[in-house]
This record gives sequence, C-alpha cells and structure tokens, in this order.
Amino acid sequence: MTNDDQNEITDRTEKTVVASETTLNRKMANNGAGSPVMVVLIGPSGYQGKQWSLQDSFVVGRAVESQIFIDDGSVSRSHAKIEFRGAEVIIMDLGSTNKTSVNGHVLAPLAPQILKNNDQVKTGNVVFKFLDKGNIEAYAQKELFEKATRDALTGAYSKGALIERGPEVIKRSETLNEPLSVIVFDIDHFKKVNDTYGHAAGDMVLKELSRIISTKLVRANDFFARYGGEEFVLILSGTPVSAAIDIAERIRKTIQESEFNFESKKIPVTVSVGCASRKNEETSWDVFFERADKALYSSKQNGRNRVTISS
Repeated sequence: MTNDDQNEITDRTEKTVVASETTLNRKMANNGAGSPVMVVLIGPSGYQGKQWSLQDSFVVGRAVESQIFIDDGSVSRSHAKIEFRGAEVIIMDLGSTNKTSVNGHVLAPLAPQILKNNDQVKTGNVVFKFLDKGNIEAYAQKELFEKATRDALTGAYSKGALIERGPEVIKRSETLNEPLSVIVFDIDHFKKVNDTYGHAAGDMVLKELSRIISTKLVRANDFFARYGGEEFVLILSGTPVSAAIDIAERIRKTIQESEFNFESKKIPVTVSVGCASRKNEETSWDVFFERADKALYSSKQNGRNRVTISS
C-alpha cells in the first residue's frame, strides 16, 4: 500500500472514503478516464450527477436518439450540439424553444461557443457542468453517481435506478420501434437459506449470484438491477422474445450449475424466472414489468427452478 492510499480517510460510521488527489489520478489512469465530460447539476429526478464522456459529436435533447438524452419537457427534442473542433470543445444551440446558455450568456442559434473547464451550460431548465479532459472532479463525480445508483451489497443497479431507467427504455422502444424484453427472477426458498446457513451465507449467495450474472450473462447494453430482497431484474434493450427466452434459460441453468460455498458448506441455489417482451401497444413500464413479474410468480407456483414466458 502506498502512502497516498494510507492517507485515504475512512469514516467507518458513514462508510465514505475521501481519496487523495494522487490516488484519484491513478484510478483515472487505470480506468482510461480523461475525456471531457458533461455532468448534470440540476435536472429531472434521477439525473443529478449523471455524466457523459464526450467523444466526436453529441446532441443534447429530449429525443431518445440523442446521445445526451434528457427526459424533461423544457428540453427540445434536438436542443443543442456539442462537438470537437481541433483541441477545443464547442457547443451550439439547435434552434431550441427554451434556448441554450453558457454561464448565463444566451447563445444565438447555431453560433458556436467554446466550452472551458467548469462552465455551466443550461438547456431549458437543465443545468450541466462542463469538465475538461483529465479533470479529477469528473472521476469523483462518476464514483459518487455510481455509488448512489448501485446496490451496496451486490453491486447491481439499485431499485431506484431501475425505476428511473424503466420508463426511459420503454419510451425508446416505442419511439424507435425496436424490441424490448425484461427478465425478472428470484432465488428459490431464500428464507430457508438464511434460516439454515445464516444471514451471512445469504448475503454471500446474493453477492455471488450477482457476480455470476454480471460477468457471464449481462451484455454491454443490458441493465441489471436488484429489485429488492432476493429478486433481480434484467432489461434487454433491442432484444426480441426468442433471444430473451434463450437468455432466461441460460440464467436458470447457469445458477443451478454454479457452486455456492460458505464455510465449507455447499448451498444449493436455483432461481425462478419470468420473461416478457413489449407489445406494440404497450407504453407503460409498470404494466410491462407487471407482466414479467406475474410470469415469475407463475414459475414459483408451478414448481420453481423454471422459466415462464408472459403471453
């Protein structure tokens, strides 16, 4: 351990870590950080702290095709454009209804404005902060946002993050006419695991299951979350029902065949799975998710350790 790592101050009660500047720089290098970023300072619920690494050109807008998608009525469908011009990053308003401003200065439509470190950019009622390449604050903000949207035990996304993401993905599916599927699964007889082996063993099972799913079965564009207790959700954007069924069965089989060992004791683990694909007329995330959840319930009612597809 280096002196910088030893200088990190850990508050055991609040479980927060304040890292030294050298430590953050090393973490940035190890994670390939360093691109300029846009961070949301003020925006819709769930967006505060969210950031985008800038590469090539990005459109900020309410259209789901936008590279920086903001689901807020004050933002135009194609509100502003950010692009690189040599070593500089510029922003221009795209004729938006509620204008784009930089540090309070309203931009004329299509007039390029060079962005500098710590500039505040306002699109409608949404306020961003621009952080230039290699800025330590960008990495720190990313870590804070990840911590806020991740489940502390398993590392999967949290229920809150899932609630925010659900309406976004179903809107995208509807707008772009692309398939969308969701898989809901939970651990069979999980209470028995806790009662027989103890809660520490139960926690181990949750963490190991999450690790297996995340490393072996989650693709780049999938969204994996812990819904609560022993229930998990996998959102499969751009995935038709046939592929979703295959993934659901692979989840069931992989968990059944995996070993879960705690203090030299092997714990048998299986999961019940429900799967649904969005119908053309389906525009509500809650309705869509409920179908998958009912399919999960059907799997549990019919013997567990099985996959049920919602009709």
